[in-house]
Amino acid sequence: MDLSVRIGSLALKNPLMSASGCFGYGLEYKDIVDLSSLGAVVVKGLFLKEREGHPPPRIVETPSGMLNAIGLQGIGVHRFVREKMPELRELGAVVVVNVCGVSIDEYAEVTRILSDCEGVAAIELNISCPNIKEGGIQFGCHLDSTFAVVSAVRKVTSLPLIPKLTPNVTSVSSFAKASEDAGADAVSLVNTFLAMVVDVETRRPKISNGMGGLSGPAIRPIAVRMVYECARAVRIPVIGMGGIASAQDVLEFMIAGATAVQVGTANFVDPFIWPKLLAGVEDYLRRHTIERVADLVGTVQL
Repeated sequence: MDLSVRIGSLALKNPLMSASGCFGYGLEYKDIVDLSSLGAVVVKGLFLKEREGHPPPRIVETPSGMLNAIGLQGIGVHRFVREKMPELRELGAVVVVNVCGVSIDEYAEVTRILSDCEGVAAIELNISCPNIKEGGIQFGCHLDSTFAVVSAVRKVTSLPLIPKLTPNVTSVSSFAKASEDAGADAVSLVNTFLAMVVDVETRRPKISNGMGGLSGPAIRPIAVRMVYECARAVRIPVIGMGGIASAQDVLEFMIAGATAVQVGTANFVDPFIWPKLLAGVEDYLRRHTIERVADLVGTVQL
């Protein structure tokens, strides 16, 4: 069976990718996960400089999910290149870097630095984090801004460029089309849904930021629908995510139109999930006598 898929010029040995923000820089999991066995490791979001993020508490469990407002804490692009990439290269990981910014210039500069770094395979453009007031989602909620930031970053890199889209808009497929028109090689979706949890005893939000991003199985059916809509709207590949916790979930996203998938919140529940997902996908292909997993993409019948 052939588990390989292609995201533009990027060839992945299988469709399983870690989701940014839920897998650290990959190295945190190296003792329990063979990073080279994944299709790709998508690392935590990087700004030009280090960022502390929001004060705790900033994660709370919800029914069938998790609410977080980390605030894009990170070590910055220079420390990542210097401290993390050498070991990631040594471990044989396919590295996709999630790029953040508070301005178009910052997105472009971080991307330019990473494009000169050996081992970076692709850029995921974070224009969809709901947990910060500056940058991020302000680019991802306006079509003109999405087009502008993707266009600007496209000019400074030849690496595969993958804008990460927010579900907190009326028509996510229109943002996928704007990204494609601006030169994106693929889109990834969905990022978290803006949500809120209140402690009824204190009458205060359970996380310090007040609101945060909801992830986990609770959002999966909505994410599948949005992936389906985007896959029908664009010619470029779609990377799907949102509550994937089993091989069946992986297959559901791919049948709906995703070429590859990202697994996020499930890493906190079961860090040993990766070989189980691969085994389940292989078993499905075997039972259905399908030779190439790529042949499943977009085969949903309505």
